[in-house]
Amino acid sequence: MTPQLRRALLVALIAFCAGLAGAWVGRTFIPAPSPPRAELHDFLHNGLDLDAGQRARLEALESGFAVQKRDLEGQLRANNTELAHAIDREHGAGPEVTAAVDRSHHVMGELQKATLAHIFAMRALMRPDQAAQFDAAVTRALTADGQ
Repeated sequence: MTPQLRRALLVALIAFCAGLAGAWVGRTFIPAPSPPRAELHDFLHNGLDLDAGQRARLEALESGFAVQKRDLEGQLRANNTELAHAIDREHGAGPEVTAAVDRSHHVMGELQKATLAHIFAMRALMRPDQAAQFDAAVTRALTADGQ
């Protein structure tokens, strides 16, 4: 092995180790940002002064929505499978692919409508002062990605 090759391999090894160390430091010491929905959920449960009755009604709403959301997400996964098969058959944007995309978009819209209905149902449990704080948190959550 020539001295230049040995030096190049040593530099590559040092660069690789530095990259691993940097990745480890980043993952260990720099917290990942919370997704906006998680922040909204945390705010709802911990940032508002909900009374026991509000908490009980909120838990019931969340249980019902969890089932509805799980069903719609299952439909989305099934639609993605159908889309994958259509793409495999058509190898382009043919009628099967277009129909699969349309079915997927329909379910996405249903999920978004269900989520909004859930948000409005939660808001209806709140006093006016809580609702104003909740509205601001929802706005922040919906606009966080755009900032």
